[in-house]
Formats: sequence, structure tokens, C-alpha cells
Amino acid sequence: MHIQVLQHVPFEGPAAIADWAGRRGHSLAVSHLYAGDSLPGLTDFDRLIVMGGPMSVGDTDDYPWLADERAFIAQAVAVGKSVIGVCLGAQLIAAALNARVYRNAHKEIGWFPVQLTDEARALDLCDGLPPTLPVFHWHGDTFDLPAGAVHLAQSEGCVNQAFLVDGRVLGLQFHLESTPESVTAICRHCADEIVPARYVQTAAEMRAADPDLFAGIGRTLEMLLDRLPA
Repeated sequence: MHIQVLQHVPFEGPAAIADWAGRRGHSLAVSHLYAGDSLPGLTDFDRLIVMGGPMSVGDTDDYPWLADERAFIAQAVAVGKSVIGVCLGAQLIAAALNARVYRNAHKEIGWFPVQLTDEARALDLCDGLPPTLPVFHWHGDTFDLPAGAVHLAQSEGCVNQAFLVDGRVLGLQFHLESTPESVTAICRHCADEIVPARYVQTAAEMRAADPDLFAGIGRTLEMLLDRLPA
């Protein structure tokens, strides 16, 4: 399988997704949109992965390439591609499918649990996952579910944490791809966002996370990546 990654800032790359692809023998290419890379052709990949970033879906004045990216994601879904979105990527998928993206009531920054919905637990995709998952968050926006989407997860601070469309389009508001290195990088580059609040941890708390937390999200990531059809 050939995987195409759309990356929005230098410090939010595929991280553990790239490690998984290497172990499975999949090829992976990255379009660095922030650096002016062109979007790929729709026939150039089997699976599209849209990464996170500190910008919002509507910030097209500052990042004009977001509009073309959103249209490209809609095309990829329309032609039947497997698509995964992480954080901003999930918001871009939602927007591409005509769902509303807007400011969440709370920022979620740090390690907080999400709960699987009953609908998720009935899916083969989520079979074997624990009902509650500690995951890494870094977001201030949220989304409405696209039409026909299955609601997969929620948290105390954000109702719509994950969705699945047509069995092959997966939106994850949280970061399963995070590694100790990627958490350190986002804490450094987005330090101005770490403002005390109900669902905001300190940088020290995030960086000092138990290795078991990273191992746990890694197992969940691999399970979802292996099971989602290409």
C-alpha cells in the first residue's frame, strides 16, 4: 500500500504512523503543504492521511492552501479512497463533507481519556479496544459529525472525538500517532497555547507521561491502521 501524508507544520509529522508503515512494508510520502509542496494526484496513493496543525480550517487568509486541500480531501473521499484525519485533519475531513467546524467549549491539551460509543463497540474496526482510552489531545476546535457518520468516541470536554464514514474515512480529534519526541516538539512550538484551564496540562506533565500511555495509543493506532480498508 502507498500512503500519502498531508503535513501542515514541520513539527506535526506522521510520527508513529511512519513507524507502522515501515514495519508493514508500506511506502509513505509526505506533502509539506506549509513549504509549498503540491497536492498529489488522486491515483498516486492508496490511503490519504491528513495531519494536525495549530491553524483552523477557516484560516484561509493566512494559509490559502487550506482551501485547495479541503477540496482535494472531498475528491479523495468521493472516488473511494481510504482517508484518515488527525486533529486538524479530522476537522478538514468534516468540513470537506459539509459538516460545521467551530470553537469547542474547552481546549483539550494533554493526556485525557475518551470513551467509545456503543456504536463504536459494535464495529469490527473497534473490536477489542477498551471502552475508555487515555489519549493525547491538542485542540481548541471541534466539528459536527458529517452526514451518515458513525460517532466513535467522546470525552468529558468534547463530544465529537472520532467518526467513521462509509467504513473507510476515519476522523480522530486526538493524537494516536504521538511519540515522546512529537509531544516534546509540540510543547515547544505551541507553548503559548498552554494556558491553565480545566483540560490543559502543563508541558512538564505532558512530557512526563508514563511510557505505558505511549504504548497504549500505539497499539490502538496499529489496530485501526491495520483494519481500515485501503
